[in-house]
Amino acid sequence: MDNGSRTAPAVVLAIGIALGGWLAGQGLVQARRSDRFVTVKGVAERVVTADTGLWPLRFVAADDDLARAQARIEGQRRAVMRFLARHGLDSTSTELQGLEVTDVRANPYFNGPAANRYVITLSLMVRSEDPGTLQSASQRVSELVDAGVVLTASGPGGGPTYLFTKLNDFKPQMIAEATGSARQAAERFATDSRSRLGGIRRANQGIFEILPRDQAPGIMEGQQVQKTLRVVTTVEYQLEG
Repeated sequence: MDNGSRTAPAVVLAIGIALGGWLAGQGLVQARRSDRFVTVKGVAERVVTADTGLWPLRFVAADDDLARAQARIEGQRRAVMRFLARHGLDSTSTELQGLEVTDVRANPYFNGPAANRYVITLSLMVRSEDPGTLQSASQRVSELVDAGVVLTASGPGGGPTYLFTKLNDFKPQMIAEATGSARQAAERFATDSRSRLGGIRRANQGIFEILPRDQAPGIMEGQQVQKTLRVVTTVEYQLEG
């Protein structure tokens, strides 16, 4: 075999090794490039007004005679209805939530005299699609006390709860705004790092939150007519160049 015949396979082998090394190097470069990304967050917020108000009212009457106790609780109920009508609240939207009659002497643990044998508790739920009117009425609750209504605690805070039920009307626009905010942050990062912003690697829409407008200790979202809608999106962008 001459020298040319022996040299050719060696040359082919060397070229193959070199080509393999180059391809491996390019693969490593591409892999490193694919690992270059930035994670950013985008925020969108809106101040909205509650569209529904709920005001639980619970009052009590007591007497040693059941008939008189019933008459007293009925008198208080009528006073409540007049109060609601006077302040622009539709009494037809008021629902009876519960009626409790307690015979104190029927309690097996009762021991001793009782000023009033029968205690009647009536619970009403005032519902309104005009939270502003409901809020205004609740701030005049002392008028009920003046009318002889014996109010008892009806839940945390003892006042109305304000609900916002139209979140779906805001979702598309707020998601788009939050995503746009995230992209702006990613573009600034790419410019500062002398890179080009690539496509989206991964995205997480996040969860919509309904928060109190005035975020301070002890203030609950349900107590405020004005609320803040908030969504945070998390997006990973590829960096190129």
